Amino acid sequence: MFDKLFQAQQKAQEIKARLDNISVYGEAEGGKIKVVATANKEIKEIAIDPIYMENVDREQLEELLVVALNKALVQAEQISQGEMQAATQDVLGNLGGLGDLFGKG
Repeated sequence: MFDKLFQAQQKAQEIKARLDNISVYGEAEGGKIKVVATANKEIKEIAIDPIYMENVDREQLEELLVVALNKALVQAEQISQGEMQAATQDVLGNLGGLGDLFGKG
């Protein structure tokens, strides 16, 4: 049983490492504001078109940054959930008769 738990822990670490290497993107104002993050929800880069930045007020820029950031984070969450669901199914499938320990199965 401890082997299975150790395998599950290793699987979680593998997923985290994989998510660190997946990039997600968010854009606003037709790509004039771009955000790059990892699927672990770590912001890696924010790029703002310099010409656009000269012509936008601070409040509007802040609002658009929030839009782009949220788009990237939504993508990250979707990828993370998909990875975790796949791993959970994999681990539960490998537990075999463990359900019998709890009076099920």
